[in-house]
Amino acid sequence: MGRRGADVGMALAAAFILLWVNGAVGIIGSEDNPANLMFDGVLAVGIIGAVLARFQPRAMARALIATAFAQVLVGVIARVGGSGDAFVATAFFVAMWLTSAWLFWKSSAGSSARG
Repeated sequence: MGRRGADVGMALAAAFILLWVNGAVGIIGSEDNPANLMFDGVLAVGIIGAVLARFQPRAMARALIATAFAQVLVGVIARVGGSGDAFVATAFFVAMWLTSAWLFWKSSAGSSARG
């Protein structure tokens, strides 16, 4: 893992917290609200993106930007659907995804300078 510990750690923390909060209390309404299943789609974007990126830093940064975009999309859908309570959670997770993307990007710049 080396220098990439922070970028991987941030992405895994975001995924874990998203699963935990959504499963425990739900982000949109209660945990029983079927709209919360959209957050599984956010995680799917991240997982599929990571596999397609072959876990390479620069491509992982792009995959995490796509994950942040999916998170925003879910927040917008929730808002349009009348559930404004997802705004804070959306902002929190977008910040985590984008921070991880930035760390991966930084890692890719460092690895290309070394190699």
